[in-house]
Amino acid sequence: MQLTILGSGTSVPHRTRSSSGHWLETSGGSILLDFSASAIHRMAEEKLDWAFLDAIWISHFHLDHIGGLAPFLFGTKYAPETQQRRSEMKIFGPAGLRVLLEAIDRSNDYGLLEQPFPIQIVEVIPLEPFEIVKGVEAVTFDTPHTPESLAIRISDQDATMVYTSDTGFSKPLGSFAKNVDLFLMECSFVKEKPVETHLELAEAVYLAQFSKAKKTVLTHLYPEWDKVIFDSVVSRMRPGCEIVEAADGAVFSVSGEQ
Repeated sequence: MQLTILGSGTSVPHRTRSSSGHWLETSGGSILLDFSASAIHRMAEEKLDWAFLDAIWISHFHLDHIGGLAPFLFGTKYAPETQQRRSEMKIFGPAGLRVLLEAIDRSNDYGLLEQPFPIQIVEVIPLEPFEIVKGVEAVTFDTPHTPESLAIRISDQDATMVYTSDTGFSKPLGSFAKNVDLFLMECSFVKEKPVETHLELAEAVYLAQFSKAKKTVLTHLYPEWDKVIFDSVVSRMRPGCEIVEAADGAVFSVSGEQ
């Protein structure tokens, strides 16, 4: 698998960090992990095949994670690049996804689900495995952020990754990510976090260590991270594992090879 960071930031406007969006290329097709408004154009900027995106994963319903979905479907309905597409697109997410999308659709009779290609909305149940694209398995896990928030674990042959999306601290989340090749984890704050529903660095480091992930990538970074040198603050915590900073446009290989 190959992961491209479209947005390593938050809902706060930032000149170098877009809001949440991560493109995952797998053996069975492409998956977009969360869909901020900025992700629509970031896909094009990175020259990714957005017109034939196979699957979309929505972790929860905060606007910096779902705000681009309806505008994207408004675009694909009319874009020249999608008019010859016939392969199905699937949109996965927590319970309530269909009701939310249909409410947006009705607000102006957009016809968002009336696409040139088939489209399917799938509401997943935590801990019940499902096929997210052909031959690629996924399973989700409840996280302490919003009532519907879910982390996702994706397995493509021998390669595995977990994407937490937004979450507060949860030791079981470390178990959910046990021994993955790549642990894509939110780390909103450096320290003294103002809310319990996000992570700060010490908590993220603990989860990275506990999970024994091969590589941990920290994303969803608030602007306070601009004031610190990432490698310096992480090394001072002696993590004993590889922890790197996400950046818009960064590409990571997700491999099961030792």
